[in-house]
Amino acid sequence: MPKLIVAFCTYNRASRLPALVNALRQQACPVTFEILAVNNNSRDNTPAVLEQLACEPGTNLRFVTETAQGIVPARNRALSEALHSDILVFIDDDELPRTGLLQAACDAVLNEGAKCAGGRVVVNFSPHTRPAWLSDDLLGFLAAVDYGEQPFWIKHADTPVWTANVAYDMRLFRDNPDLRFDPHYNRVGTAVGGGEDIVMFNQLLARGTPLRYRPDMQVEHFVEPWRLQRRYFLKLHYQAGLRKGMHELPVYGKTILGVPPFLVAQFFSHCLQTLAMAITRRNGVLRQAMNATHAWGMLTGYVRRQRS
Repeated sequence: MPKLIVAFCTYNRASRLPALVNALRQQACPVTFEILAVNNNSRDNTPAVLEQLACEPGTNLRFVTETAQGIVPARNRALSEALHSDILVFIDDDELPRTGLLQAACDAVLNEGAKCAGGRVVVNFSPHTRPAWLSDDLLGFLAAVDYGEQPFWIKHADTPVWTANVAYDMRLFRDNPDLRFDPHYNRVGTAVGGGEDIVMFNQLLARGTPLRYRPDMQVEHFVEPWRLQRRYFLKLHYQAGLRKGMHELPVYGKTILGVPPFLVAQFFSHCLQTLAMAITRRNGVLRQAMNATHAWGMLTGYVRRQRS
């Protein structure tokens, strides 16, 4: 009989865990499943809450503590704890699953042959108010995913699926011991950035892994108020650019004082466009400012890598 593990990594969100675990226990699933919580050195009462939840009736809840700080060690711990299972489903600790999540995940992996499947992530602003400036094209930076009503095989990088709602066939990781979340993209505590899940997605895509989008795999993502500020989006893009400059850009031969001229030109071009849009009050100025901070991050990351 196949076995599924649904896992969440958690840090200082004890108050959210009862609702999450209760919702997971209410999921219908065609195979045996277990809930796994990876506590990443939470400083609140997360361990006590998990211990209490583990004693309550319903689907078994198992919890472990990962002492290496950050989302990458926590996710990799979940992988190691789930290696004996057939399917691993990731959900975040600030989310709730919608009805049918595990059924759809099982169908995608066991019946359709997907090695990785992901679905909708619906942003829920409750109990806060969505800012007027937060346009739909920015929701993806709050982990939103919606590629329509029809399932399809993912062939291109422009339709990624995130660990906010993803299922893996665990043979991927048993057969490839080196396939793990990349520590270069670690995010510690409440720091901004990361990107370990998009790096994993891109690796699987490059390997020709069967990737499936299932719209009936759905979760709600509850956004904390500190993410509903413009500076969050700017910091997020700076960190993404920084990691790209440090770990992804090639080494360029033509530099001035160690800096590729095109990176400097790109940064100033984005800054001038941002300034022009702000002066003329054109729509999209925040998105353009995000491009500028990303360019600055790439420049800074490249210089750091060369100096190290």
